[in-house]
Amino acid sequence: MNEKIKCIITDDEPFARKGLQGYIGQIDFLELRGVCENALELNSLLKKEPADLLFLDIEMPYVTGIDFLKNITAPPRVIFTTAYEKYALQGFELEVLDYLLKPISFERFLRAANKAYDFFRAQQTSAPGDDYIFVKADSRLEKISFSDILFVEALENYVAIYTADRKIITHLTLKMLQEKLPAGAFVQPHKSYVVSIGKINSIEGNILHVLHYQVPISKYQKEEIMEKIVNSKLLKR
Repeated sequence: MNEKIKCIITDDEPFARKGLQGYIGQIDFLELRGVCENALELNSLLKKEPADLLFLDIEMPYVTGIDFLKNITAPPRVIFTTAYEKYALQGFELEVLDYLLKPISFERFLRAANKAYDFFRAQQTSAPGDDYIFVKADSRLEKISFSDILFVEALENYVAIYTADRKIITHLTLKMLQEKLPAGAFVQPHKSYVVSIGKINSIEGNILHVLHYQVPISKYQKEEIMEKIVNSKLLKR
């Protein structure tokens, strides 16, 4: 990745802000573009200073980090920095890149920074209009053609990408991967799965049969999913 990742710190604790500034200064692919004491300052700064990545505290005056993230359009990617474990599930639901518990060691911060680096590098490697994606698996980048994907399964902060002959696990969320998949060719029958419509062999009750795999259909959205599948040009004769 050629360009540095532009970062903004937002935390109401001076000691925490100083610590994060020191950590960012030690990592050559991170570039600090601003430091804020609360979400209101951050909101103003983002209108003037575009950022790739936010190091965002959760419990702050006026507006919490979670409420800020829920109410901003097209936010940068986020790494939560907090003293409270109780927000971990909400962080996962909001598709944050990582969740750091204070006090944050440099070793743990470096791991989170490397996750961000891998995410942005994969984004740059896969240009819009391509018929493939690069994802990091183990220590290398794997090229996967969209036409080879059977389905994708969410595994907390990871996803498993299934093809006919392999299963690739990579550190992405389902939503992040969906943003890269071609619109109309994939459907999400369940909160934990995205399926290639063209790879569906049959539908039986609340189950999609994809090769020798079975993928569940959520009962709350079965009608919508069935309509998408039936109307798909990929399934029309």
